Amino acid sequence: MTSSDGVDDDKRATLRRFAALGAAAPLAGLSDSAAADTGESDARDAIAGYLSTTPGAHFSKIRDDLQLGTGETQHHLRRLEELDAIERFRDGDYKRFVLADRFDEFEKQTLGYLRRDTPRGMLIELLSTSDATAGDLATALDVSPPTVSKYAGELEEAGLLSREDGYAVERPETVLILVVRHADSFGEAARQLARNADQFIVYDG
Repeated sequence: MTSSDGVDDDKRATLRRFAALGAAAPLAGLSDSAAADTGESDARDAIAGYLSTTPGAHFSKIRDDLQLGTGETQHHLRRLEELDAIERFRDGDYKRFVLADRFDEFEKQTLGYLRRDTPRGMLIELLSTSDATAGDLATALDVSPPTVSKYAGELEEAGLLSREDGYAVERPETVLILVVRHADSFGEAARQLARNADQFIVYDG
């Protein structure tokens, strides 16, 4: 259904839901007065809110989930970058986006892999079962052993995985925190890990 001002009601509801998150974040007030006058601030606040819950999302996902047009998405992302509200990073063929000054390079690299189904599944499985073998991962994820080997090589090259003595996640506490903090955007396996996260955290002292 379309309202009198030509904006689809479903799109408006989606933008308002994420704009509320953006307005509650430290980014509130970043939209300029011209944007506010033309109603563009809702879209920018929505993008900021969306990235607060879904860091590392690529361009197409932001566009589709927020029901924005391609040109509209490009315009608002560019403006948010100019305002130093968000930053982009390259992940293979993808341009991914995060809120500015929130993540170091390792964390951004990790978010990129967590946004891919098989690497995310491997990392979550290894966080849950530290002695999982390549065969265990293939069975758990219902993929072939060569697929596991391929992504294991990529994860090792990216500094997220060690294969010196079996498979082991590098900086596991950091990876676990990212998964738990944004579990809702990573699917059921991540939510299950988040529910049991206390089992995998080692407290000093």
